[in-house]
Amino acid sequence: MEKIIDENKQGDALILEQKENNSKKLFIESYGCAMNFSDSEIVASILDKQGYNTTNKLEDADLVLVNTCSIRDKAEQTVRKRLEKYNAVKRINPKMKVGVLGCMAERLKSKFLDEEKIVDLVVGPDAYKDLPNLLAEVEDGHDAINVVLSKDETYGDISPVRLNTNGVTALVSITRGCDNMCTFCVVPFTRGRERSRDPQSIIEEINDLWSKGYKEITLLGQNVDSFLWYGGGLKKDFVKASEMQKATAVDFSKLLQICAEAQPKMRIRFSTSNPQDMSLDVIKMMAKFDNICNHIHLPVQSGSNRILKEMNRLHTREEYFTLIDNIRKIIPNCAISQDMIAGFPTETEEDHQDTLSLLEYVKYNFGYMFTYSERPGTLAERKLEDDIPEATKKRRLSEIIALQLEHSEFRTRQFLGQTIEILVEKESKKSKDQWSGRSQHTIVAVFPKENYNIGDFVNVKVTDCTKATLIGEAVGLSTKNN
Repeated sequence: MEKIIDENKQGDALILEQKENNSKKLFIESYGCAMNFSDSEIVASILDKQGYNTTNKLEDADLVLVNTCSIRDKAEQTVRKRLEKYNAVKRINPKMKVGVLGCMAERLKSKFLDEEKIVDLVVGPDAYKDLPNLLAEVEDGHDAINVVLSKDETYGDISPVRLNTNGVTALVSITRGCDNMCTFCVVPFTRGRERSRDPQSIIEEINDLWSKGYKEITLLGQNVDSFLWYGGGLKKDFVKASEMQKATAVDFSKLLQICAEAQPKMRIRFSTSNPQDMSLDVIKMMAKFDNICNHIHLPVQSGSNRILKEMNRLHTREEYFTLIDNIRKIIPNCAISQDMIAGFPTETEEDHQDTLSLLEYVKYNFGYMFTYSERPGTLAERKLEDDIPEATKKRRLSEIIALQLEHSEFRTRQFLGQTIEILVEKESKKSKDQWSGRSQHTIVAVFPKENYNIGDFVNVKVTDCTKATLIGEAVGLSTKNN
């Protein structure tokens, strides 16, 4: 099911507009979260200035980079298989260089170079500006590594290129890192402390995207609701800020307002939210502006208070329900999606039933569900035994997925007979005669192409649906096109 089960976003070879003066070729693949795909656009921008054009042909590449994910073991194993493929090609083309970027680079550090000897350079998420120097070291015959984590926003001054773009939707990073320290998660160790980007640079990027014809942006961060700009520095240092800095600080709700007002015809999405940090101000701001999409991705991870405590999730089941109730009250038609982990250490059948009952209460539109995967270095790995049998994990996950499928169909069928605005993004995978796009609720819809084009906002009357896709017919262009 699309968007219901997404164990690991597959790698894409990302392509940049070619420049005639660039003589070298870069092949870059990204795995995992949207932040990795956004970071790859930063990397391509940096290397573009070093004379690299991107290519989708691995065999033609002078430099091969894989932007990696460490959130689950499966993601790391996928990357290792790709590295085997890269090195098989490298044996035919010895001049080709191979590098690892992202969270695996940060987590495994010199292991790739010293022990496994399968790559030429290792670059952590905060060290991409150092790529020209690292590549110079590689050209001189040395292995190169930089996985130092930064205390500042490191890429706000770089204008990212748009890789494999449809020219319609784009990612805009607003925060980096995470301070929440969930016991199962490696992100705080691989991406460092939370820090926010200057709102002015965010607006400049959004305005530039609009001028180039983009119609929708996603404000991106490990925890967007923690956004706080008061002149720079880590969020924890805000207590030491001057009264003037505090008085003029921009939090996430204010940033949403600034973005919505800057480009009132551009759709605005955001991801990801942490339940403990999402405020009523954010929900009210969503309700205030028509161009802020009515969808919140709100990971919960478990429906059991005992397991939530073991996970160091700083919210309870009851507090989560209160947040859901407030969303439903303020934005009645808001779509909500989830992340859920089955089989966390010590999870009992009672805990599992709590998760199923939470799913029944919320009835999410869609979700991303996984079995627990122990990650080296996390508190759960150090303090808790991974004691749930794999068969039990898989059985509980199957029950979660089956219930989510029911709820996805229930939520999707609510749109039958309605006319909704769809932003055309691409040709349908199943028919070259149909367009595919998404509603404000992040629900995919398909409809006959007729005379509409990619980038059009089209009003579509929903006549049928599958569990996760709306099927309809166009009834005219939206007023947003005027």
